[in-house]
Amino acid sequence: MDAPDHILIVDDDAEIRSLLSKYLVKNGLRVTAVADGRAMWQALEAGRIDLIVLDLMLPGDDGLTLCRKLRAKSDLPVLMLTARGEETDRIVGLEMGADDYLAKPFSARELLARIKAILRRARSLPDNLQPDSARHIRFAEWVLDTAHRQLISAAKVVTPLSGAEYRLLRIFLGHPNRVLNRDQLMDLTQGKDAGPLDRSIDVQVSRLRHRLGDDPREPRLIKTVRGEGYVLAVDVTAEI
Repeated sequence: MDAPDHILIVDDDAEIRSLLSKYLVKNGLRVTAVADGRAMWQALEAGRIDLIVLDLMLPGDDGLTLCRKLRAKSDLPVLMLTARGEETDRIVGLEMGADDYLAKPFSARELLARIKAILRRARSLPDNLQPDSARHIRFAEWVLDTAHRQLISAAKVVTPLSGAEYRLLRIFLGHPNRVLNRDQLMDLTQGKDAGPLDRSIDVQVSRLRHRLGDDPREPRLIKTVRGEGYVLAVDVTAEI
């Protein structure tokens, strides 16, 4: 029998840690709950973690800082919690590499649904997203580091990618100069069982364009083909 998924909760509110831990364990997950970043790193070193539920407001390093540091060394899925529902907080969290976000207050049932959706997407990668011998993929003035799942600009600036952003970019890099419609992109990045909580492909493309500095009004990398979908209109080179 497969071992249950191991969820790491990082939240300085003891009551939230206790309530979420009990609910997730009741629903078949293994849970470790800690109060700050230092304990988070210790838990990651102690054994396998499948997903981190990371609070934005923490003592010491906050959730955004921890997420950024984590993305520099790992593609471990991250679900960000924020006490404020402001759009800026959500956008910044996603830009730091979080796979999803959830604003407090929230229901434990919704948290569980989002955890399952993130884990499902992470484990249903198509063949061209599985680890391979191509450590670096070059396109235009960018390099994608597949080991650390981060973008490197011509000026050597490193940008971490969320799981959704990485999956979408790898799909485009695996099919350069080929028009992909929205249904194809949804199936390839999230699987045919994508749930109602999944964001639209248009929003993901918009976010990826922002990462790449691609002007949405006149994109030169990811172009819109009216009535059909999107195309990565550049040559791609893979390097070992």
